[in-house]
Amino acid sequence: MEPDLVFLRRLVREIARSELPPRFADVWGRTKLDGSTVTEADLVMQDRLQEALARHWPEIDFFSEEMTEDEHERLIAGEKGALWCLDPLDGTSNYACGLPFFSVSLALLMENRPQMAVVYDPVRDECFSALRGSGAWLNEVAMGTQSPLSPAMSRCIAVVDFKRLEGRLAAKLGANPPFGSQRNFGSSALEWCWLARQRFHLYLHGGQKLWDYAAGSLVLAETGGHSSTLDGEPVFAMAASARSVVATLDARLFEAWSGWLAQAG
Repeated sequence: MEPDLVFLRRLVREIARSELPPRFADVWGRTKLDGSTVTEADLVMQDRLQEALARHWPEIDFFSEEMTEDEHERLIAGEKGALWCLDPLDGTSNYACGLPFFSVSLALLMENRPQMAVVYDPVRDECFSALRGSGAWLNEVAMGTQSPLSPAMSRCIAVVDFKRLEGRLAAKLGANPPFGSQRNFGSSALEWCWLARQRFHLYLHGGQKLWDYAAGSLVLAETGGHSSTLDGEPVFAMAASARSVVATLDARLFEAWSGWLAQAG
């Protein structure tokens, strides 16, 4: 049986709603070798979704952030067919300290690209989803691909993750930003989706892993958005290494934003 997007949305939503709210801001956590935080909620979500996905689609391999680096490398190197790509709790540090911005991100990867995506925000009960070539949805409502009414770049809201940017570029953005104001929310998957919903205008991140961008990048693409790395390459790659992200919903803004960054870099 091939995965069904409606069923997948319901599955992710039901598991997330049963496991995440009861543990919110009241969880134990430990620091991983890369400096990030993992909590009981991350591990419970991974276990429950892995079990549910294997029960319904046993032929599809499973890849998750909380697996070891060796497992990541093995699954990526051996990927020939379909692969689930999960971030069981994107925004763990927000979740652990009570900041209500986090999500569950799941993508189905086939032929070395995302084919299906679900990003669920249990705080707002918002489920973003996408199917390659068929569009994107917020809950059950199609998001559409109409041209956004974007302001001039000087008046835009930009979401910028300064922590992972090269120092010279970060300094230029801090000292002389080309945008109106700046935010950073702390859940990459949800940031992709909020950009697709035009809740901000410009996006810049210095280094996302496969589980950070696999689902969200498809949601943005299926709403007509634009993205690349800082080097002008496609963001998506079947690789364990981090990828930078430059993105907008509007084509005109993408040209202006990527052009400014190229000159500043």
